[in-house]
Amino acid sequence: MSIELKDTVELMNSKDWKDRFKAEYIQLLIRTLKLQHMLVNYGKDFEPNCSYDMLHEQLVYMKNYLNVLIQRANIENIDL
Repeated sequence: MSIELKDTVELMNSKDWKDRFKAEYIQLLIRTLKLQHMLVNYGKDFEPNCSYDMLHEQLVYMKNYLNVLIQRANIENIDL
């Protein structure tokens, strides 16, 4: 994915709630993919203070949140 968080600023500042929704989804997707990448490389590049299990739990919640946003987008007819 080549899009970065900074690329979502315009959507986030939009007056259209659907644009802000898209920004929320994209930002969460970016963060989820980065956390997933970090977990794949856990202990190789660096080892954070919190445990792998805690970070994995965070990833599970983030993926669930993404799934809820996808379901809402389908209901609200928002193209992600």
